Amino acid sequence: MASALANRAMGAIVGSAVADAAAQPLHWVYDLQKLQGILAQDPNPEFRSESANPFYRRQTGQQSCYGDQAFVLLESLSECGGLNVDDLTQRTLKFFGPGSEYDTPVNDPYREKGGPRPQLPIEGPWRQGSLKGFLKNVDAGKEETGCENDCQIDGIAKLAPVVAFYAGKPEMLEKVEQAVRVTQNNDECVAETLAAARILEQYILNGPDPKALDSVLDQLSDSKRKQPQDLDKAVIAHLHQVKENLSKTPQETRGLKCDADVPLGLPGAFQAALHGVLTAEHYEQAVRDTMSRGGCTCSRGSFIGACLGAQVGLQGIPTSWTSKTLRYNLVLQHAEKITKQHQ
Repeated sequence: MASALANRAMGAIVGSAVADAAAQPLHWVYDLQKLQGILAQDPNPEFRSESANPFYRRQTGQQSCYGDQAFVLLESLSECGGLNVDDLTQRTLKFFGPGSEYDTPVNDPYREKGGPRPQLPIEGPWRQGSLKGFLKNVDAGKEETGCENDCQIDGIAKLAPVVAFYAGKPEMLEKVEQAVRVTQNNDECVAETLAAARILEQYILNGPDPKALDSVLDQLSDSKRKQPQDLDKAVIAHLHQVKENLSKTPQETRGLKCDADVPLGLPGAFQAALHGVLTAEHYEQAVRDTMSRGGCTCSRGSFIGACLGAQVGLQGIPTSWTSKTLRYNLVLQHAEKITKQHQ
């Protein structure tokens, strides 16, 4: 049983990273007419050789800004033998801060919004809002480095490594919150991310589980629950909304399934990703389905890939995909290291 648990934990970490890389060339495509034209040419658009990303361009097989955050967290957990907030903060600063690949004029956290519009897409990665807020808080010498007003899906997209490390342990939710608040010190973001962590933990501990959502709803309704949040009632309502939409037609759930209609903000982005998890039958098709919806394919894909990866295990992630994920060997190495405790 222990080795099976370790395998599911590795599946979550690797499944998340591979899905993020697979979706990266079609990340942030909000022009659905353009997207449908691409899909008409190739219904299996993963690892597309030519990027259609209208905001930034990276080599096919590289991670998005979400996958890079997950990797920094994974590396920190691996090197420190657990969550070390100071180490994670310093690694995040080094990876995304001054002198890094992310340090470009367009990505400058102090660039005035009213200035000249940048020429898009840029060559290289995109530094999003939470990371810009993080860098400003570090510059200001603040003890709490997380962006106070960012309530987007970053925390959910990068949580696979920390949930995989602490799955089944009483401190899991506490560690997730600490990791998220390094870059997103926002209560709504934390509450939604902890719900996502509970769901992923269910799959890591149990494998395929049709009652995973019900189990999490029971946890959140328990007055003695671990790591309670003031916004848990709102989170419960959001999860029930997803459950209700499971019986509706694709046309009726358009607003929950298409990120071109749903902004990056929570809870909508989480609801869309969770809907993808709960309606998925296979890892590859689940990632393809969310890619076909447009918008923030990488963030949704990261969570979907983690949950499906946990259910199918490491062996269930196709080698035709892992071979195209440029950081795969390094991700696998760290994943094996941090999941040995489950063996």
